[in-house]
Amino acid sequence: MGIIRASKLGYDYYRYDENGQIQETSRAIDQVDLDVQEGQFVAILGHNGSGKSTLAKHINALLIPTEGTIWVDNRNTASEEELWKIRQKAGMVFQNPDNQIIGTVVEEDVGFGPENMGVPTEEIWKRVEDSLQAVGMTAYRKHSPNKLSGGQKQRVAIAGVMAMRPQCIVLDESTAMLDPNGRREVLEAVRELNRQENVTVIWITHYMEEVVFADMVYVMDQGNIVMQGTPRKLFAHVQELKRYGLDVPQVTLLAYELRKSGVTLPEDILTREELVDALCQLN
Repeated sequence: MGIIRASKLGYDYYRYDENGQIQETSRAIDQVDLDVQEGQFVAILGHNGSGKSTLAKHINALLIPTEGTIWVDNRNTASEEELWKIRQKAGMVFQNPDNQIIGTVVEEDVGFGPENMGVPTEEIWKRVEDSLQAVGMTAYRKHSPNKLSGGQKQRVAIAGVMAMRPQCIVLDESTAMLDPNGRREVLEAVRELNRQENVTVIWITHYMEEVVFADMVYVMDQGNIVMQGTPRKLFAHVQELKRYGLDVPQVTLLAYELRKSGVTLPEDILTREELVDALCQLN
């Protein structure tokens, strides 16, 4: 059984009138089944409003299912008695870092989570150092978060969750404010944590190039998981992904257009190196 499992998961948002009566119901998650294994790097894709963020908030028990069940490390997120343990197991990084930065100094903010968990002081500072270094923010450890850019705040928020050493990290478009180089740097830091510490990663993104190295990819649309598979398998279906409002990595799209023009190329090209090799073999 996986570290994150969902069975027939459903969630409704309600709009109330001035008398507190339900005026409108909107289904955000609909009959979702999920089984994420420990140590996997999982990417979740989907256009705005597809249900990605709602699903992410269920993993951290910020939302409780309207129907169905979701378990984190075999703990039912609907159980109040399990909330603290679930949130220790599954750390979450939001798209807006202001929602989770609370310290007045960067290093204090990063150390807040481990301190709250009762981690010894010496170990806290080691984790702070390692986490800030991983996201490229060591030089800013004495700065006030309020004076940082949006991208720098996102790095601090990610460092804060990494310092807690959870078994699972959920990143909900958490690099959106970074430039391409910054996104690559943070992605590599999270991938390294995944490889070295066997941390399960749930990576929610709009950037297709970030998905290439995932173990499994899920595509959501209207609250449902409509496609799933490895990146190589998924990105071979260019037209189907476009129907769901999604792109594919630029190199994959280029290979697709070349095939349409009659060039004999594999359907599962993901990287520039693979495309170059395939083109060279044509000679």
